[in-house]
Amino acid sequence: MVSPVILVVDDEPLNLDIIEEFLTGKGQSYIVETACDGIEAMEKLEANSAKYDVVLLDRMMPRMSGMEVLEKMSAHPELKYIPVILQTAKVSKEDILEGLKAGAYYYLTKPFTSDILHSVVKTAVKDRGYNKALIASLNVTKSSVKLLKNAYFEFRSLDDVRAVSSLIACACDEPDKIAMGLSELMINAIEHGNLHIGYEEKSELRKADKWESEIASRLELPEYKEKFASVNVINDLDGVTYTITDQGMGFDWDDFMEFDTTRVMDNHGRGIAMANKLYFSKLEYQGNGNTVVVLVKK
Repeated sequence: MVSPVILVVDDEPLNLDIIEEFLTGKGQSYIVETACDGIEAMEKLEANSAKYDVVLLDRMMPRMSGMEVLEKMSAHPELKYIPVILQTAKVSKEDILEGLKAGAYYYLTKPFTSDILHSVVKTAVKDRGYNKALIASLNVTKSSVKLLKNAYFEFRSLDDVRAVSSLIACACDEPDKIAMGLSELMINAIEHGNLHIGYEEKSELRKADKWESEIASRLELPEYKEKFASVNVINDLDGVTYTITDQGMGFDWDDFMEFDTTRVMDNHGRGIAMANKLYFSKLEYQGNGNTVVVLVKK
């Protein structure tokens, strides 16, 4: 198995040493490379865009700041898919939104512990692998799916989500971005809606690297074996509308529609807010929360 490669970018040599020690210590399987500022980081990233699995990026640096690196990565056809963990002392809602819009998905607020670092990096590496598979699926049928006018799919597993979201996202002009957003909402329909995996439980499962295996195990239990979620797609003059419905009891979605600074360093919990703010023209939960409708305008 190939070890994930983490690029750590920080203008403080001591910080680089500490983080590298955290990530290469006993029991860790990461390869760590370092850069002392944004310019050096971009040189390494552009020289070999496929090499890196995660970038751990300091926000405030001389010559080229972390925000500038994020903007350059987001504009790059390959680097934009690499998960970025932003190290920062700024945790206001406005600062978080600015970082997320620039391309960061994870936050680490200084100072942080090794446990929090390991948890967030592990999640980012897992998501990198999932997104690689999602993007590969996107490249199969992009052109023909734009002809789609109406479709209905049922899905149960994470593999189903990857296959279906990558397919139906191709009805839009930016399928890679739309697929990420659809995937977040469809996974929530499975894990929380149908399988009743709550927020705190998911945090522990992801920390122990047992989230995917727990989903697979629950899908085989008698009480869940017949459950499925669905997505209906309508492509008309206004845009593409996706309606995702699960068979759960619903949830209080209001708590997750905006970015919450108290959850900023959790290893999950930003997906719905990102979908609401960054991926779609409109996102609306209906009823008790087991139906979500999103619109992508043309």
